[in-house]
Amino acid sequence: MVTYVATLDVPRHVVEFLARLLAAHRRRIGTPRRSRALGPFRQAVLVLRWFREAGCVHCLARDAGVSQATGYRYLHEGIDVLADRAPDLHEVLTRCREEGMTHVVLDGTLITSDRLAGVRENGNDLWFSKKHKAFGGNVQFLSAPDGTPLWVSDVEPGSTPDITAARLHALPALYKAAAEGLPTLADKGYIGAGVGIRVPVRRPKGQSEQALHADTRMTNALIRHLRALGERTAAELKQRWRALQRVTLSPNRIGDIARAALVLNEHWK
Repeated sequence: MVTYVATLDVPRHVVEFLARLLAAHRRRIGTPRRSRALGPFRQAVLVLRWFREAGCVHCLARDAGVSQATGYRYLHEGIDVLADRAPDLHEVLTRCREEGMTHVVLDGTLITSDRLAGVRENGNDLWFSKKHKAFGGNVQFLSAPDGTPLWVSDVEPGSTPDITAARLHALPALYKAAAEGLPTLADKGYIGAGVGIRVPVRRPKGQSEQALHADTRMTNALIRHLRALGERTAAELKQRWRALQRVTLSPNRIGDIARAALVLNEHWK
């Protein structure tokens, strides 16, 4: 066994922020002082290592000097206290209007997972996405015009199309925001989403883009241009919090993990 010194590449104020949340959670549930193997700060380091490095929980627990079961319990507790801090969609949209944003950007992504949990009525795997040819969960993201992540939905199985997931988690609130002057831009996967959801016009099947009217082509180009920065939301979160690149916990936890990453991302600055 070789011991070495490592550095966690996360700003200290982010670790302290999570440690305060964990300490408050322990007080809330009545945890006796000094009854845990790790204090709030060391637990925060374990949780952030998992988010940042996507390491195996067994290794993180070993490094922290706790059992694997305790490591999993500490990790899930950290995910829960962070996810509880994630903003509500209505609150986000209200803040966007108050800040004078011209639009928001809606996009979906598949967060891959190496675990399965269910079969559809037709016998196909519930968590398999034919579009991405991978197992995982569909999560919807909302971002500001400059690409700042604003909101993350709960997870739907990977077989769920983006527009279906959006109808379940986002569209009712987005309709109301659009009626109040805050439209949503989205890609062609959301065609038919409804009034206030601006999507490019699809070209006729078997024809080139030139088959569209010049005004329609210009509208499509403007929507793609305005949406471009917002579409980097998922990529930003996945690159900073590498656990989102492939979740090794139950796929049902993907939504909580993504919301926890959003909260951490907001405090990174």
